[in-house]
Amino acid sequence: MIYAIHQNQVSDQLDRISNALRAFSLKLTGNNVDAEDLYQDTALRIITNADKYNPGTNFKAWAVTIMRNIFINNYRKKVRRNMIIDQTPNNYYLNSGDKAVDNDGETNVTFNELMALVDTLPEDFKKPFMMAYEGYKYEEIAEELGSPLGTIKSRIFFARKKLQKLYEDNYRERA
Repeated sequence: MIYAIHQNQVSDQLDRISNALRAFSLKLTGNNVDAEDLYQDTALRIITNADKYNPGTNFKAWAVTIMRNIFINNYRKKVRRNMIIDQTPNNYYLNSGDKAVDNDGETNVTFNELMALVDTLPEDFKKPFMMAYEGYKYEEIAEELGSPLGTIKSRIFFARKKLQKLYEDNYRERA
């Protein structure tokens, strides 16, 4: 009996805010048909979950939250449904054909030439840069070298900038 009275109160409150809910659903969807579907889904959910509403709290906020959650969940389902998952056995050579393209980067600049550029860096910059290159984290480098984290980050940044400039200067002449 109490449940029926509570459900009637929820239905009455739903009737009072139905215009506001319809407007909000239209704002969310931007389409009259989708907005009506969203409103109906929300109304159904409100009525079936009337026992979860706490009398004396803001009914409109509760209803709007339900509508927003339904909209978000439907949107996520729609995105997942439209996602194309590649089932081909070899994802690396999709549509590559029979020809392999050589990487000319190895012939233009060798590793030794790049290391020679790194060797020209001042030791304060070269050591943290090489540690970062070897895979150490900034925090580990700072601890190893006994320097503040910000100092290590800026030295690595400036080492990269210096190497870019050296690379451009050395290899622009060749081009």
